[in-house]
Amino acid sequence: MSLIDLVKVKARADIKKIVLPEGDEPRTVKAARIIKDDSLAVPVLLGNRESIEKVASESGVDLTGIETIDPVSSDKLQEYADLFYELRKAKGVTPEAALETVKDVMYYGIMMVKTGDADGLVSGAVHSTGDMLRPALQIIKTAPGIKCVSSSFLMDMPDKSFGHNGLLVYADCVVMPCPTAEELAHIAISAANTAKKLCGIEEPKVAMLSFSTKGSAKHDLVSKVQQAVDIAHELAPDLMLDGEMQFDAALIPEIGESKAPGSKVAGHANVFVFPDLQAGNIGYKITQRLGKCEAVAVLQGLDKPCNDLSRGCSVDDIVATVTLTAVQAQ
Repeated sequence: MSLIDLVKVKARADIKKIVLPEGDEPRTVKAARIIKDDSLAVPVLLGNRESIEKVASESGVDLTGIETIDPVSSDKLQEYADLFYELRKAKGVTPEAALETVKDVMYYGIMMVKTGDADGLVSGAVHSTGDMLRPALQIIKTAPGIKCVSSSFLMDMPDKSFGHNGLLVYADCVVMPCPTAEELAHIAISAANTAKKLCGIEEPKVAMLSFSTKGSAKHDLVSKVQQAVDIAHELAPDLMLDGEMQFDAALIPEIGESKAPGSKVAGHANVFVFPDLQAGNIGYKITQRLGKCEAVAVLQGLDKPCNDLSRGCSVDDIVATVTLTAVQAQ
């Protein structure tokens, strides 16, 4: 069973409501129909109703049974505006500005998640990552004990000998350009939680990656990863985590035993934490293209799940991301 098939089974077991702020975007409308028909989540489309209905008609999509909300005319608008004002008045937001702000589909959708009127949010077919993260950090904020929002790529490899039956978790490949040692530690803890919840990896084995293995090289960049390992051990003493180590030492048992003898992680890792965004982004793309594996990204660290799409996403990508978001919300 593929990763997405596994996640679909989980999603159907406890169906969640996921809001889609880009409700008048054709791929999103098509995805909402599939999500509803396959009982993966309860989709909610945000936007001008006439625009949504026009796009649905042009796309040959029947909206029967799919909730649509126009923030501007919503009966929840003032309630959300009042809450947003309370959350942001210390930053200089006025009641009038709060009302105008929550008319925006992204802010309205984030408010739905904040108040529990929705369980999660997915956007990105039109909006940038920043368009979503900005209101999410203002309104939902990070989960207790977590210092930063980051991402994990769930890598489903054709070769099932790697990782956990072919499943590898790569972090962070999207959000944090140059994390501090403390941020790297929090990324590692978040990635381990993602591995458990979404991939069914009961015992994450987290490798903190570097160009050095156990002191084989000396450099400030290596020292930062070593510090991150120490911090992660303090924050999550029960987490099976080790480093610093090179990628091959983390993945291949023989190399792990040679370069890091006695490590319970080296050669057996299923969660890989890259030292910065350049390494993570390059690493996941190499694995995806040369390894011919399925790669799906999720954000982690927010108190409630919100996920981002590539603007080149397909309908299937939206369905998969909504399904993952629904499971994160369980």
